Amino acid sequence: MTYSALRPILWTDSMDETIGFYTHILGFTLMGRNDEWQWASLKKDDVQIMLSQNDYEKPNGIGFTGSFYFNVDDVDDLWEDLKSKAKVCYEIETFEWEMREFAIYDNNGYLLQFGQPVDNIGNTE
Repeated sequence: MTYSALRPILWTDSMDETIGFYTHILGFTLMGRNDEWQWASLKKDDVQIMLSQNDYEKPNGIGFTGSFYFNVDDVDDLWEDLKSKAKVCYEIETFEWEMREFAIYDNNGYLLQFGQPVDNIGNTE
């Protein structure tokens, strides 16, 4: 058995606002939306996420006890683009585990981390 992808479904209280954040701030493309189901699908490059605004029981409200980590190919340029467009959790830094990364929050409060291995910075291959 092979796992081929992971597509998280993010719960939101505001579908329009969340679609706007991911499309206008992060550059995702809206692939599909069904207002009857209160569902949407977004994609950027090889990353896909789904959104759901529904009436399922949410014992702790909207939330997630982790973060979403995006591997990117130019973390410094992305930082320059996003640092003034979103609420910053931590600024760009090179960590001892040889990743250069930063983190922001989306409009729902989900933690989004973006990183690039140090040995890939500056490579044009």
